[in-house]
Amino acid sequence: MPDITLTPGTLVTASYKSGEYIGEIVELYPPRVAVVKILAVQKHPAQGDLHHPFATDVPLFHQRRALSYQEKASAPLASVRLHTGEVPGYKESLLAALDAEIHTLQNDDSEWAKRALSELHALQNEYRTL
Repeated sequence: MPDITLTPGTLVTASYKSGEYIGEIVELYPPRVAVVKILAVQKHPAQGDLHHPFATDVPLFHQRRALSYQEKASAPLASVRLHTGEVPGYKESLLAALDAEIHTLQNDDSEWAKRALSELHALQNEYRTL
């Protein structure tokens, strides 16, 4: 990470598993990990088995929820980037990221996309009541 000093309190964008989030650094454990407090969702996590992406013939097709507001996650330091700009509200960003993920999969006729959409629609109903 060139010429950027990350310290606790710094606003960052970080990847965690298959999702992407805006958060605040809480702790640093160089050279590998930053503990990030989640403030907003940029990309909703992909559904299914992370070890077998796009496969439906897996023992468990996981429903992957986005990390919760102010949840702390250990993100790989290599995925952490300085965040500039506004931080959207958590619920607003969560629903926007979920809608974007649904929109991306709507024209995919694969079995995996159908299963993923089913899980995302279930999450959509749950998220709207938050």
